[in-house]
Amino acid sequence: MSAGDGDGWVFLPDGTRRWGRYGASGLLLCGRDVAGIGHILLQHRSWWSHHGNTWGLPGGALDSGESPVQGALREFREEVAGELGEITVTGIHRQEHTVWRYDTVLAQAAEKRAFSPGSAESADIRWVRADRVESLPLLPAFRRIWPEARAALERHPVLVVDAHTASARLGGARELRASLAALARHGVPGRAVPQHLPQAPLHRWFPRVLLAVDGAAPTAPPEAGVEVVTGYGTSSAVENALNSGGSPALVVTRDEAAVGGEQNGVRVLPPEWLRELSVSDSQGT
Repeated sequence: MSAGDGDGWVFLPDGTRRWGRYGASGLLLCGRDVAGIGHILLQHRSWWSHHGNTWGLPGGALDSGESPVQGALREFREEVAGELGEITVTGIHRQEHTVWRYDTVLAQAAEKRAFSPGSAESADIRWVRADRVESLPLLPAFRRIWPEARAALERHPVLVVDAHTASARLGGARELRASLAALARHGVPGRAVPQHLPQAPLHRWFPRVLLAVDGAAPTAPPEAGVEVVTGYGTSSAVENALNSGGSPALVVTRDEAAVGGEQNGVRVLPPEWLRELSVSDSQGT
């Protein structure tokens, strides 16, 4: 539990209480075994804690000015022993209670490492197969969101930007790549994702970002969070999206003939969609 300024109870309108003056967050970490089967890292809460002897996520109160991702990672390191290693944050699921909220930060681990309890709050830390999570006595709030969270973990969206057609309205290649790197860090608000896209409802998405460039064009300096793929025009961008492993995808292009179209789960959007994201409030992460 954090010793920061976020410690304290908040009372909801129904009279129940929640921990965290500024809300709380936890890390829902998914790792895969050698057979590719997904496992979820769960915390068995100590008997004396709130909702003790149930299984949930390592997490706790947010400090003032701390983002849900920052808070979830800090709480994980305080409550779990072992090196977290490389992870990819894919989304944030928010439970909103008017005066208090809980953010579940979804993440994929590069490897299924060994962990153990790191504080007295944890009676056990264990990898549990995703299809067996519901068989455990879960923290009630976690049990309510688990079906949506599981669906979101299984489908990591992809954003493909056609640099040739989008850069004319969004600036040069360097500016475009910098803008996409910021997007990769802050994520996409759930309300900005087309409603028909086959996604579980999340507060914020962190898509895999691909920048499709002409193979003959000079490359801009690398930016963290942005993968550069070779391609030319809208058709190439869509092809890259279709090759993204079956994940739902968005393609950004200014090809007016293609905008608004959909093919096998790939939705084509205009550059204006990307510009609106770049000027929107990104403090929700």
